[in-house]
Amino acid sequence: MARKRKRTTDAVEIMHRRYFEGKPERLQELEEERANAEVARKLWQLRQKAGLTQQELARLVGTTASVICRLEDADYEGHSLSMLRRIAAALDKRVEIRFVPVRGKARPA
Repeated sequence: MARKRKRTTDAVEIMHRRYFEGKPERLQELEEERANAEVARKLWQLRQKAGLTQQELARLVGTTASVICRLEDADYEGHSLSMLRRIAAALDKRVEIRFVPVRGKARPA
C-alpha cells in the first residue's frame, strides 16, 4: 500500500514536490544555481565590506566594472578560479575551496 502524502500549505514544500521531487536532473540544476548565487553574493558582500564601488574594484583587479557587475549577478555561470583569485588578492583575501555533500543526495555505500 502506497503511503499517503501529508497535505501542506507550505509554498516551498509544494514547489519542491511539484518541480524537484524525483527529478535528479532538476535537483542538479538547482544546486548549480545555488552555487552561482552564493558566489555572486559573497563577491558583492566582500566588495561592500571593503567600501568599494564596482569601478574601484575593477581598477584594482585590472578589469572593467561590467565584468565585476557580471560576477555579482546570481545568474552568471562563468566564475573562473583565476578571476576569483585576482579579486581575493585585491581585497587581501584568499580563495578557499571546500567539497561538501550535495543536499538531499545519499552518499554511495
